[in-house]
Formats: sequence, C-alpha cells, structure tokens
Amino acid sequence: MAIAARFISAQRIDRASKRQAPKEEGGGAAPAESMAMRHRARSAPSSPLTPSSTTRAKNIFGFSVSLILINLASIMERADENLLPAVYKEVSAAFNAGPADLGYLTFLMNFLKSIASPLAGILALHYDRPTVLAIGTVFWALSTGAVGVSQHFRQVAFWRAVNGLGLAIVIPALQSFIADSYKDGTRGAGFGLLSLIGAVGGIGGSILATIMAGNDYWGLAGWRVAFIMVALVSLIIGILVYLYATDPRKIPGNHLLDDDDYERLHLASKDVLPPPSIWRDSLVATRSVMKVRTFQIIVLQGIIGSLPWTAIVFFTMWFELIGFDNNSSAALNSLFAIGCATGAFLGGVIADRLSRHFPDSARVMCAQFSAFMGIPFSWILLTVIPQSVDYWSAYAVTLFFMGITISWCATSANNPMFAEVVPPKHRTMIYAFDRAFEGSFASLAAPAVGLVTEKIYGYDSKTVNLANGSAEGAYALSRGLLTMMIVPFGVCVLFYSPLYLVFKRDRENAKLSSFKDQELV
Repeated sequence: MAIAARFISAQRIDRASKRQAPKEEGGGAAPAESMAMRHRARSAPSSPLTPSSTTRAKNIFGFSVSLILINLASIMERADENLLPAVYKEVSAAFNAGPADLGYLTFLMNFLKSIASPLAGILALHYDRPTVLAIGTVFWALSTGAVGVSQHFRQVAFWRAVNGLGLAIVIPALQSFIADSYKDGTRGAGFGLLSLIGAVGGIGGSILATIMAGNDYWGLAGWRVAFIMVALVSLIIGILVYLYATDPRKIPGNHLLDDDDYERLHLASKDVLPPPSIWRDSLVATRSVMKVRTFQIIVLQGIIGSLPWTAIVFFTMWFELIGFDNNSSAALNSLFAIGCATGAFLGGVIADRLSRHFPDSARVMCAQFSAFMGIPFSWILLTVIPQSVDYWSAYAVTLFFMGITISWCATSANNPMFAEVVPPKHRTMIYAFDRAFEGSFASLAAPAVGLVTEKIYGYDSKTVNLANGSAEGAYALSRGLLTMMIVPFGVCVLFYSPLYLVFKRDRENAKLSSFKDQELV
C-alpha cells in the first residue's frame, strides 16, 4: 500500500509539473496565486475535524490519556448494560413482572440502541468523537439514575428506552475511535483489549448489582442504589472524556484524513468551497457503506449471531431459579464474563497473527470456529449438567471455557474487517449501521426467550417461588435459552462463508477509492 501511495504521489507531482510549466512561460501569477491559496488554506485550520499545530496526543507515563478515558467509558458502558439482567429477580418481585415483561425491558433498550445508532455516524461526520461520546454518556447516565428511582414498571420501561438512545450514540463512536487508533495488522488486539477492559465494567456492574440487591441502604432497595451509583460515575467519566480526550483525526501525523481532505475543509471555512452539508454528507456515507458486500454479509450473520448473546441476559435468573444464592450467581456470571473478555482479546491477537500469513481468510476462519463452539457448550451447559446447586463447579468450568471460545467474532473478524473496507471518515457510520441492523433484530431475542419459556415450556411467574428457587421454572427457562442459542450459532457459521470470496475485493476497492479521491482533488 505504501509503494502504491508513493507511486501515485510521484505521478501527481509529475503531472502537476507538466501542467505548470507552460503556464509559467505565459505568466507566473496564476500558479503563484494558486499555490498561495493552497498554502493559506493549509496554514489556517478552523474546522473542528482539522488538526492544528497545537493539537497533540496527551500522555500519562507513556499511556495515551484519550485511550485511558475511552477504556474507562467502555467499562461504564458495559457496567450499565449488565445492571438490569443482574437484578431481574428483584425487579420481577418489585413490579410483579414475569420473564416476558423483563424481556420487553431488554427489547426496548436494545431496539432503541439499534435503530438510533446511525445518529452516532451522522454526528461523527461533523463533530469530534469525544463530544459525541459525552452527549451519549449524559443520556445513559441520567436514564440509569432514573431507573433507580422509578416507582412503576412503565417508568422503568421509558427510561430503559432513553438508556438505549444514549448507548446508541456511544458504542459506534467508541468502536471507530479504536479503529482509528490502531493500524490494520493490530486492530484485532486493539478491539480485544477494549473488550477485555470493558469486561471489567461488565463484571463489576453484575457483581455490584447482584450483591447489593439483597440488602437495603438508607431506606432504599440495594438494586436501586446500584443504579444510582453507576449513573453518577458514568456522568463523571463522560465529562472527563469531553474535557481531556483527543480525537485521533485531530492528531498530526495520523493521516486519517489526507491533505486534500484538510484542504477541502479549509477552503469551505473560507467560503472558497460550499460548506459541507450534514445531510448530504450523511447520505453519501450511507450509500458508501450500504453497497459494501462484506458489510452486508457480516450484518446478515450478525442478525442471527446476536440472538444467543441477547438470550444470555437470562443466565442470572436461571441460576437463581436453580437455587444458587446471589453470591454464587454473581460468581458464575463473573467467570463467564472473564472467559468472554479473555477470549475476545485472545481471538483478536490470534486473528492478527494469522492474517499476516492468510490476509484474505484468517479472520473469517477464526469467526467460524468461535461461532461453532457455541453449539456444544450450550448443549452441555443447558442439558447435560444437572440443574442442582451441587454442581456449581461444573457450571463454573463450563461457563469459563465457553466464554473463552465463543467470544472471538467481533474482535477477530467483524470490527477489524469493517475498518478495512471503508475510508476512515466512514468508520463510525459503518459501525453505527452494523449496530442498527444487527441490534434491532437481535433485540427480539429477549422477549422471544420469555415467550418460549412461558407459552411452550409452561413457566408461570405467579406460581414460581423466586426466593427459594424452582426446579420447574429453571427447566422451562433452560429450554427457552437452548432454543434461542444452538440454532442461531449454527446458522451464523454458515453465513460467514461468503466472506472468503468478497472480503479481499472489498478491501482492495476501499484502497482504490482512497487513491481515486486523492487524484480527483
């Protein structure tokens, strides 16, 4: 790629010198004026996306302040997502809600989180991502706190929907920030590290809520205090991101926008070129993303492949129905989360290493392996191990190794491949539309699990004793989970296969498109 870039650059210089020579013979004013205008445009940055000479990456003890804050935001985002599933039993008791009702809460959040995701792509086209992240964080922090003080089930439902809107803005911005902060051959490790660190928040949020749920604090139920605490910390992290994080596009030397992109921005700011239109730019970016075959295939498999992950939110309730207490359930969830975090990082690193030798197929193979492993582990977990508190160790080992093997897809394949098949300026948009399509369909999994559990396997929230566990309820819920996990994992393996044919072509098209843009300008 570097050789091609130098070759094209040499061609441009050669053509420019040939065009300029005859003009200089007839009069040097025009070329001189043109060069002066270009110099002025590049020496007077004023666009929010244009790096200035004073913009520098801030570091603490050699670590990027921006990446530290981005990872802290990821920690709180994951903590927020894990709060409600960890206290399903307490919320069910407080509002007399069954699995279907709880599933609708998750559906509302995930559906809003999905369909509103393109908003992040639109905002990122014209504002730096720390600002976009701060906006989303305010939405999710305020709504999380509001859930903690809600007195009616409908209030909880409304604020969970608002929470989804905030997460819709945050998640694609986080992903594109990481994509721009790492090079092609290391993005798997970058996304894996983000997932590993974010898992700390997921584990912490789940443990915090599960343990606190069994106590009262200052006259408030423990699960309510947990929501309020996470909301306050999230708000603080959002403010710090806004004040101190630096968008990679504003750091000189990153070359995420080429010189001609900067020149267009400068000329637009000087009224030499028409100013950018947020709607026109958004439409162009949307069309650019939608026509990429790799994007279409990954979204198609993701619609199916996201169903098991949405169903997994019922694990805590299932453990407690078996008879495990809050601490034992929190420990099982933590082991699964640790396995997923470790597996995500491991999968990203393995895919990076393999892609150096097999650049066109390694990431696809890693994703198919990970999706396939979900089938045997789901079967063992939900049907083979007896549903009894005496088998805690068996559940712990199975959940840990299940997490290690089934969590590779996003970090080893999906996210790194997205970054390679579109120009850098469209990365937030492609991650946003991925979330929009995948999440909107996957959000149906939670209420589907509840309906299958109640209608097919006979779960009755009015007769089940949530306090002491219920063998009948645990069995019904396990069969609902099994239905929504094994079949989607198998279909997901098959849907990855066309990427062996189209990924290489889309990656080369993205590189060619970047070169053509430079030539046109």
